[in-house]
Amino acid sequence: MKSTTQIIILLFVFSITFSSCKQNTENERPNIILIMADDMGYECIGANGSTEYETPNLDRLATNGIRFEHCYSQPLCTPSRVKIMTGKYNFRNYEDFGYLNPNQKTFGNLLQEVGYATLVAGKWQLNGLNRNNEGNQDVDRPYHFGFDEYCLWQLNRQKKEGERFSDALITQNGEDLPRDPNNYGPQVFADYISDFIERKADQPFFVYYPMVLVHDPFVPTPDSPEWADPSRRYEKDTAYFADMMAFTDKIVGQLENKLKEKGIWENTLFIFTGDNGTHPSVVTSTNYAKVVGGKGFTKNTGNHVPMILSWPDKMKGKRVVESAVSFAEILPTLCDAAGINPSEYKTDGKSILSIITGDGKKIQDNFFIHYTPRWGNKDHNRWVMNDTYKLYRDGRFFNTINDTSEIFPLEKMTETELILKEEFQLILNEKENEIPFALNDTIFNLAN
Repeated sequence: MKSTTQIIILLFVFSITFSSCKQNTENERPNIILIMADDMGYECIGANGSTEYETPNLDRLATNGIRFEHCYSQPLCTPSRVKIMTGKYNFRNYEDFGYLNPNQKTFGNLLQEVGYATLVAGKWQLNGLNRNNEGNQDVDRPYHFGFDEYCLWQLNRQKKEGERFSDALITQNGEDLPRDPNNYGPQVFADYISDFIERKADQPFFVYYPMVLVHDPFVPTPDSPEWADPSRRYEKDTAYFADMMAFTDKIVGQLENKLKEKGIWENTLFIFTGDNGTHPSVVTSTNYAKVVGGKGFTKNTGNHVPMILSWPDKMKGKRVVESAVSFAEILPTLCDAAGINPSEYKTDGKSILSIITGDGKKIQDNFFIHYTPRWGNKDHNRWVMNDTYKLYRDGRFFNTINDTSEIFPLEKMTETELILKEEFQLILNEKENEIPFALNDTIFNLAN
């Protein structure tokens, strides 16, 4: 009897200890919020030199956190979304515009599997509505990709059925929300995220917020005087881009304040970036030049985007990172922060967690980008680049600092530049051997 009692007591103590250890491990994991603005190039934020738009919350985050000088997405939205969610080069899994094949595994799946509460809110555009891909009416697709909850525009409804700003057509957890001309889509998403944070503050959570701002149509926000007149809420003018930038910044401030209110800001990995360059109709004044948006194009203004990180508990001081990173680095970084073993996923990127928590040294000297938009008549190409130089598959080699518009390919090169060009060419050759550029087009054109 005594022995049995001792065993029961030991088992009870073990269960409490195990439960406590598990809880401590979970509490050590950071909350993760990834915000990705729509069509916002590097030049749009005050911390990056903009003199035209009001972005005080983002500027403060950049000052107190880690600001990347050279973050590169894909030049167009769906290619960027597919890449950031899966951590893979586009030639591996980008099949069609507005589509992510259900056979893919996303950061939502990976974080959900290790106990994170997960939410996606904002712009979806991945069911395959544009070309009527199979399963495009599947309202469970976000669940399939690892999100416990969702609040989305363009899940199974096309843009022509309802826009994203005033009177937005939003689907939330399988049901269309009631339409209301006085509701503003970006605020609906932000409020749902705030509610999610309120409900999940006592456990690790992951919020992926692909914003609908600042994509065209450029229209008034609730903070614009014109909003007071309902007939003007879809009045299109690039002059409203500044108002949309200000509202984006306001939402960032709202989410930061919510995290602080719940006492979890310090252990939250908070990331802000953009999915591609600014719309070509937008010209932004900066303290270094007037920058014409390059969305869709392979020149740097097409995919040079802001990236600001904050994780107060783990950052080794605020800093500006000069070395270049790509969207392939996001998924492995989130997984690294959450303690997920790299053997659990496949990626073409490298975790940059050491830049956040360590000495800030660069993790790579260069990276490769494959871009086939499958939309409109935009450029398609492959290139290797770093923070200063860029080599296309057709042999054009640019200094993108001195020649930001990529007009003058380098012909007379220093010995260092010649060596660098050779190194870049070897990488291009390696990728061409893995999957030829032309073959990639053929595979996915046949599939669609």
